Amino acid sequence: MPVNAPRPIRTRIKICGLREEEHVDAAVESGADAIGFVLYPPSVRAITLAHCAALARRVPAFVSTVALFVNPTRDEVSTALATARIDLLQFHGSEPEDFCASFGRPYLKAFAVCEGFDLLQSAVQYASASALLLDTPSAGHGGSGKTFDWQLVNTPNIANAPVPRVVLSGGLTAANVADALSAVRPFAVDVSSGVEVSRGQKSTDLIKQFCRAVHAADVTSP
Repeated sequence: MPVNAPRPIRTRIKICGLREEEHVDAAVESGADAIGFVLYPPSVRAITLAHCAALARRVPAFVSTVALFVNPTRDEVSTALATARIDLLQFHGSEPEDFCASFGRPYLKAFAVCEGFDLLQSAVQYASASALLLDTPSAGHGGSGKTFDWQLVNTPNIANAPVPRVVLSGGLTAANVADALSAVRPFAVDVSSGVEVSRGQKSTDLIKQFCRAVHAADVTSP
């Protein structure tokens, strides 16, 4: 059976890897709950800290801004927090829990899901995380455009165990997100490549389509 958690009344939506003002605006207008900025230089979706600060200023209250890091130094995170509006940190590398929790800011910890993945063990390991982000294994630390086997998130025999909040990522699109929600029942979904017309290039129309698909699934799914 899927993760032992009730279907949320409303699935939260994060649009990640935004680099253009028009796409930030489109995500906000489409009902996204969080806007993600990549501060990992090797990524094709990376932006400078100054650019991040400028885009974050477009994000209104009650929509979260998220900064994605991969194995950053303490100074890199601290400088980002001092420079831009960053409501939530997202760690996609091998950062230990004490490091992730040391900045006085809520954070997501990303995990690449493969055979043998243990959701509950991961939740214990990062007990201070606001949510666990589950993604497809990739050399680029996300943004692969590929889904993973959602059945690997199943956690049998945990009837009395608390289940962490899950953010589902990895190859989601407007076409498959309803199936993903039904299979995993996550608290939120995170999309990047699934709203791109080419690698790293977002599409206003695809952002709108994705958000509409999530909202429609929330209405029609039990």
